[in-house]
Amino acid sequence: MTSPQLSVQLYTVREQAAEDLGATLQRISDIGYELIEPYGFVNFGPALGEALRASGLRAPTTHQGFIGQGEAELDEVFSKAAALGIETVIDPHVPTERWQNAEDVRATAEALNVAAAVASRHGVRVGYHNHAHEIDSKIEGETALEFFAGLLDDGVVLEVDTYWVVVGGEDPVALLGRLGDRVVAIHVKDGSGTSDVTEQVAVGSGTLPVADIVAAVPNALHVVELDDSKGDRFEAIAESYAFLTALAASNGDDK
Repeated sequence: MTSPQLSVQLYTVREQAAEDLGATLQRISDIGYELIEPYGFVNFGPALGEALRASGLRAPTTHQGFIGQGEAELDEVFSKAAALGIETVIDPHVPTERWQNAEDVRATAEALNVAAAVASRHGVRVGYHNHAHEIDSKIEGETALEFFAGLLDDGVVLEVDTYWVVVGGEDPVALLGRLGDRVVAIHVKDGSGTSDVTEQVAVGSGTLPVADIVAAVPNALHVVELDDSKGDRFEAIAESYAFLTALAASNGDDK
């Protein structure tokens, strides 16, 4: 059995990335990570490709807002993703007010399906990443995220942020089970499980059932992220890497 692939969301160390992208990616590589997940990747321009090559890191997933854009804009986003070796472009946010009724959720799903058709021309797939508002909103007896998932074309995927699932009032392990193979990546976070992002800590140091969460999706990409923290976030991603690799080893995933 191979150990799950670990990635780190670059937003965690956004201040350092903005100051020196190359040095930041090299520091992530030195920790042991082989993968990163950029945020707003088009804004980095050619510097991202250069930093990836220099550090030896890969970016199989990225965050980038694109839902509702026109075909020409979508083509530009997905062609740039393909050129960087990015396989999945994930829209990270649709505002809270768009998740309160079935009609609006259907419109978002249709926009994502349209984008998926454009992305496929570039060999890229699309996905969506949740926050708490897609979880605490309920439509036709289920979370808005699950209602949304049922409207997506087969090739459209989800990245479940397990921390925001907790904030939204659901059990992340149970939700992952209900969503099934639609989930190709998760954000692995830890902390108090509240909306105060400064309470987030290194994975394994907080209140979330991390071992159960990662075990629920053994084949998914496990992306470490801290939205914020009272401590040093670079130290936190290093501690998270140590915890998650030790957890995989203890489960026999490195054999």
